[in-house]
Amino acid sequence: METKKITIQADISADTKKVWDYYMLPEHITKWNFASSDWHCPKAENDIRVGGKYSARMEAKDGSWGFDFEAIYDAVVEYQNFIYTMADGRKVTVDFENNGDKTRVIVTFDAETENSEELQRNGWQAILNNFKRYTETN
Repeated sequence: METKKITIQADISADTKKVWDYYMLPEHITKWNFASSDWHCPKAENDIRVGGKYSARMEAKDGSWGFDFEAIYDAVVEYQNFIYTMADGRKVTVDFENNGDKTRVIVTFDAETENSEELQRNGWQAILNNFKRYTETN
């Protein structure tokens, strides 16, 4: 069975280097990597190289629930794109397209089977929208 792919995107009013750095550096990841204001990302680590590990702790601020998001990089082209494999084997590709004074971030990920495609798309898009807000205001 072929895995369904879901794509989301956002146009960020910032140059590609800033967008890449804010997306990849742990000191920034902890400021935007959550879908709603009642969640947060208290810890992130990112070894940005093929075979390197990405890890982010995501949890409800009230402590009621949380999880560790982990992945291993399969490919990295600085300021352009990366591919990683999540712990459950699903793949994610993130592309950074330079559009002058804006950068388009395009995320394509393998859907999982537990939640609807709409729920997954909306959750990932909410996180990307949070990233856009953070990057454009900092």
